[in-house]
Amino acid sequence: MLAAFQSGNNTQHLWTLAAELGIAFLAITAVVVLLMRRFFQSTRDEHGEEFSTSAPRTENPSAFMAASMQGVIQKLREQEKELERLHRIEKERAEQTERLSEEVTRNMPAGLLVVNATGIISTSNPAAEQVLGIRGLGFRRYSEALGPSSDLTRLVGECLATGKIFRREEVEHVPPAGDTRHLGVTISPIRRGTENISGAICLLTDLTELAALQQRIRLKENLAALGELSAGIAHEFKNALATISGYAQLIQSEGTESEASDYATRILEQARNITHVVTEFLKYARPLEISDETVGLEAVVKRVVTEVGEAIPQVKIRCEGTFGDVGGDEGFLRQALLNLARNAAEACAEAAGGGRVLVRGEVQRGDEAGVQRITISDNGPGIGADAMPKLFRPFFTTKANGTGLGLAVVQKIIVQHGGQVEARNESGGGAAFIVTLPLPRRALEAVELKKDRA
Repeated sequence: MLAAFQSGNNTQHLWTLAAELGIAFLAITAVVVLLMRRFFQSTRDEHGEEFSTSAPRTENPSAFMAASMQGVIQKLREQEKELERLHRIEKERAEQTERLSEEVTRNMPAGLLVVNATGIISTSNPAAEQVLGIRGLGFRRYSEALGPSSDLTRLVGECLATGKIFRREEVEHVPPAGDTRHLGVTISPIRRGTENISGAICLLTDLTELAALQQRIRLKENLAALGELSAGIAHEFKNALATISGYAQLIQSEGTESEASDYATRILEQARNITHVVTEFLKYARPLEISDETVGLEAVVKRVVTEVGEAIPQVKIRCEGTFGDVGGDEGFLRQALLNLARNAAEACAEAAGGGRVLVRGEVQRGDEAGVQRITISDNGPGIGADAMPKLFRPFFTTKANGTGLGLAVVQKIIVQHGGQVEARNESGGGAAFIVTLPLPRRALEAVELKKDRA
């Protein structure tokens, strides 16, 4: 657009210059004609008939003037053609520049939003729609498209109001699909002159995968540090509990008064509970020795569904979808999926109309590798807003007799298999836990062949 504007200014300047030159040329031509006319008149008066017979005969002054004017007009037409040629070249150059600008904007990997002074998104590219998870951003108010309470809306509004520049900010964005995305944002104002702000340019980068990778790295580091610290403490706890249990059993065996025997029984009961907690904690804290084998997830999931269905018969549990083969330890993977399925069944056991649990598998293919997604959803009450960020924290539980280590152990198993686990509430009610595991390339090909043959 800037190139087209400059081209128009150049063309207008050329036309103005041509007009001025034409007027000056006409004036000079008129003066020359007048001087020549006077010269011929005076010469004729001095030399009389001799001059008229020896000198070439001149035309009528009106005809001479007309011929001169035709010459001027011819030159003006030639200049006009030249100006048209230059104008055409400038127009083609402006159109080529505009096409190049559009292609660069459309194909750039970063998302681009241009918001004008009235708050309308005047320009957006496909990368911005993909990053934000929103289609049709153009000519919409940015606060309506991005959400009135989102961090991105706040930053754009502050930039338009004050002209403040935001560099490499990180914000969370929740698209209409409901998944939370981490975005890298750079916002700069568009100024006319030194004071007036005519809009804002916003560059967007999706950092969701990078944030998840950083979280998994921090989790592995925390698990390693916690394992080293807690292994020794738990061992000392178990020794002390064994001593307490031994003395309580001696009291019971002496056949003393009933009150002392009751106290000994309670001591033993509490010692067993603490021993159970310490044992579970050791499972969580110790590094897992994961065997390297190919695990067929379809058989594992069917076994989990059968066990949960037999343990909690009032809940209807079923599986569907595609399950591939992953590398890892079958026992640990079965333990993780069994824990999630049992938690889902217990959460919806008292749901109106009966509890329902669905274990759904999905293979997502990529260029070089893929992932296996396993979603375990229920129709229970869902997860409270306060509990959601604490779900995988050790010793956090919403159950009366829970240890708070079940989901922490699940997360550790999945993370050490190179995957991740996340929780969310379903739009129609209930909760869902999504397990993502890396799928080897040969497993991807096997699943594809099996599906094609079916």
